[in-house]
Amino acid sequence: MGTRATDGKKDLYWTYIHKWPLLRDFLKRRVGSHDLAEDALQEAWFRLALMDPAAQPIRDPQAYILRVAGNIAIDMIRKESRHKEACISDDEMLATVADTAPSPENYVIDRDQLLQLAVALAELPRPARAALLLQRCDGLSHRRISEKLGVSESMVAKYLAQALRHCRDHFRRIG
Repeated sequence: MGTRATDGKKDLYWTYIHKWPLLRDFLKRRVGSHDLAEDALQEAWFRLALMDPAAQPIRDPQAYILRVAGNIAIDMIRKESRHKEACISDDEMLATVADTAPSPENYVIDRDQLLQLAVALAELPRPARAALLLQRCDGLSHRRISEKLGVSESMVAKYLAQALRHCRDHFRRIG
């Protein structure tokens, strides 16, 4: 039986070496990738070199090699699939580290608009400016603003309307 096992391993090697293009093409059609078929056949060679042919007699070396290489290819496909699921794509990575800072152009435009807003606010009478800032910056209600300024809620509404109209007109003049 020892002689038969050695012959079995020699048969595998002979089949692998002499029928390699046929094995590769068959496996390529089966798995749909030339590179994957070659990688699987190369891995199959290593496994064949490590196997003990005495453990199981092989009747059809070509079918055996294709089975081993096919199983390896399936394992490789599964591994690659798991790897792809676990990996983040380049686009996803870029989205997570994307710079949210404004562009230099937007920075200049925003700075200019802020300067113009400061000019418009400076032109307002003090009570109208205070009412607008308390509402927009501090988020206070008409009631709280009226308490802070010591005026009625209807006067707060008038101050706010005056301030908003003035800011709108100012931006229309410069725009």
